[in-house]
Amino acid sequence: MKPIFDPREKKRPMRVAAFMSGKGTNIRKLIEYQKVLEEKEGKSPFEVIFIFSDRSDGSCMGERIAYENGIPYFSYDIRRFYRKHGERITIKTERGLLLRKKFDEVPKRLLKAFDIDIVVLGGYMSYTTIKGCINVHPADLSIKGPDGKRKYTGMDAVKKAILSGEQYLRSSTILTDEGIDTGPLLMVSRPLPVKLPVPLEELKKEKRLLEKVVKDHQERLKEIGDWKILPRTVELIARGRFSIDDEGNVYFDGKAIPDGYRE
Repeated sequence: MKPIFDPREKKRPMRVAAFMSGKGTNIRKLIEYQKVLEEKEGKSPFEVIFIFSDRSDGSCMGERIAYENGIPYFSYDIRRFYRKHGERITIKTERGLLLRKKFDEVPKRLLKAFDIDIVVLGGYMSYTTIKGCINVHPADLSIKGPDGKRKYTGMDAVKKAILSGEQYLRSSTILTDEGIDTGPLLMVSRPLPVKLPVPLEELKKEKRLLEKVVKDHQERLKEIGDWKILPRTVELIARGRFSIDDEGNVYFDGKAIPDGYRE
């Protein structure tokens, strides 16, 4: 068992790279939280060093966020990259995965050049072959199905949970591995009660209303879930409180937390 980040060994704040693709609200909240800690304690245990985006077409807010906060910004457009190589974006073919690894050589060089300790994915829409990143997911990843696997992984997690009859929604933070939302579970947020305008069976028949309900819940979940636990997870890692063993089991202050740490 060893800390994900050991501040006593490093003797400096944890250096963070923020990866994003769109509006970057999670990254904004992370930087805001860093400033709150700096004001409150005189310094923050972590520092966002640069922002990286896989979009260079003007649709990513990363450059604006970086400019506003006086930090470096880099972009490398993944769509252009795949088109240049005559392929569609995929990791489901051998060549597609090889190209993704080639694409990731660029951010990997940036991580090395800036001596980055950990990557935070804040709305980063590309699969990445960079392991051990912190990601936030709009579902309680401690919930498992009959097969023993996590029930609400991948896209449409909020929709799946609502359609399954869950009474509460939660967000989770994980360390990424080679799978989709399969990495070690770190934190689970406070619950958001599910409030339906009509009974569930009726809602299932009303596609447009269902989509509205899902969107409304996902937006509210960001406020009490994603935006709270992602910065908090980064802080607690930076303070050396999260550890992990060789089998991927997570510990908080030395205590095993198979269902994630909850505050």
